[in-house]
Amino acid sequence: MEDKRNIFDVFLDGERKALKVAAMGMIPNICMAFAIIKVLNLTGFLKIIGVLFGPLMGVFGLPGEAITGLILGWLAMAGGVGAMIGLLQIGVLTPVHITILFPAIQLMGAQLQFSGRFLGNAGLDKKYWPALFTISIICAFSALFVMKILVGIMYKGA
Repeated sequence: MEDKRNIFDVFLDGERKALKVAAMGMIPNICMAFAIIKVLNLTGFLKIIGVLFGPLMGVFGLPGEAITGLILGWLAMAGGVGAMIGLLQIGVLTPVHITILFPAIQLMGAQLQFSGRFLGNAGLDKKYWPALFTISIICAFSALFVMKILVGIMYKGA
């Protein structure tokens, strides 16, 4: 049977599918992460996280609290974005910090969320999963280092 839809119908169908993905997948993760940051801040745990991870994240020019964006991003990429928004909103992160942090979240984003969906369904032996996780986490921390250098160069020239 021949498809009689025109280019606009195809575009609108794609747009509807994209909105469904956003509404059902991304927005709940962003809201959950945003709420987690609020709760951590209100309970004082965010300050504790900042002190504990300050030395590690400081190497990359970030406050210690930025680790929450990486952790939530590892769970669900949209969660990392929500964490960054929450940390920006309460004044912990700046736009420069987000510039450094965002590529790392993209490189290791949603590993936990997708490990069962893709690796399990692909039949990959679970003994290889730690190596796959480790490689992307190393790439993410390498990106933090590279972004710190690039941001430093950009702001020296400004």
